[in-house]
Amino acid sequence: MRFLITGTAGFIGFHLAKRLLEAGHDVVGFDGMTPYYDVRLKAARHAILARFPSFQPVEGRLEDAAALGQAAELARPDVIVHLAAQAGVRYSLENPKAYVDANLVGTWNVLEVAKRWQVQHLLSASSSSVYGAAETVPFGEVDKTDEPLTLYAATKKAGEVMAHSYAHLWKIPTTAFRFFTVYGPWGRPDMALFKFVAAILKEEPIEIYGQGQMRRDFTYIDDLVEAVVRLLPVAPQEANRVTGPHVVDSLSREGPFRVVNIGGGQPVGLLPFIDTVEAALGRPAIRKMLPMQKGDVPQTYASPALLEALTGYSPRTRVEDGVKAFVAWYREYYGV
Repeated sequence: MRFLITGTAGFIGFHLAKRLLEAGHDVVGFDGMTPYYDVRLKAARHAILARFPSFQPVEGRLEDAAALGQAAELARPDVIVHLAAQAGVRYSLENPKAYVDANLVGTWNVLEVAKRWQVQHLLSASSSSVYGAAETVPFGEVDKTDEPLTLYAATKKAGEVMAHSYAHLWKIPTTAFRFFTVYGPWGRPDMALFKFVAAILKEEPIEIYGQGQMRRDFTYIDDLVEAVVRLLPVAPQEANRVTGPHVVDSLSREGPFRVVNIGGGQPVGLLPFIDTVEAALGRPAIRKMLPMQKGDVPQTYASPALLEALTGYSPRTRVEDGVKAFVAWYREYYGV
């Protein structure tokens, strides 16, 4: 099949594109190579993808409709996977305009491309952040998500509802998946695991917000990619609702649109997570306890029931194994 994937120099886009290329598909990767974090890491990811003759990279910003349109012309996509975004909960407090440009204008541009090419399936990344500080757990796809705590979360929610409108108006089969704290080799430097490992190896303090009382539903990258690949052929169809024990389908009544959590439903406390990082590194962290940061949520906790009903799969890698894999990659990549 022919894929257009946005964000192929990013953490998740790189891993998904690599998986699809290894399976023999054609992939056009669209990425802005923005300096939000080390561009050399992004370039290294793209260099690996460039080894595949069926990979074609196009550099451009999501908000540049002409550049995105050119990438689509090159791809002539059967499927679009929209992963590119301005990421980061805390950075949205510093530079909100970047989120409006990339996550609102950029997502609209992607929807216009999907409309033009009438793709078989549009899959678009959302985030567990849309659940805000929800207290009812686990988080289900049909739970209320109208109280975002940051502009980042608000733009991700907006992306979902924008995509729903296009699915309804133009009959574009669309899946919006909500990611839960994805980690693993080639991960993002702004994420906690990367920061913890880097600081511990340098014998510098790690910053632990919320006095370490937060919990996160960590999702290993290989599990996430497996879930996305299994969702590719499961394009939503109107009135084709799945049923099963404890399953509430998020399929829209108004169009071929569905929201799916991608998380294992096994949240881990921040302090036990740091214990796991210390064990993988074989050295203790210098812990600097801090209050909760503005915009942080106390916990994330996915219900994987719908994902399991649709694909027969849910994330299953143990945090201990995933952290070890990340540490092994980090030591090799940085030579430490």
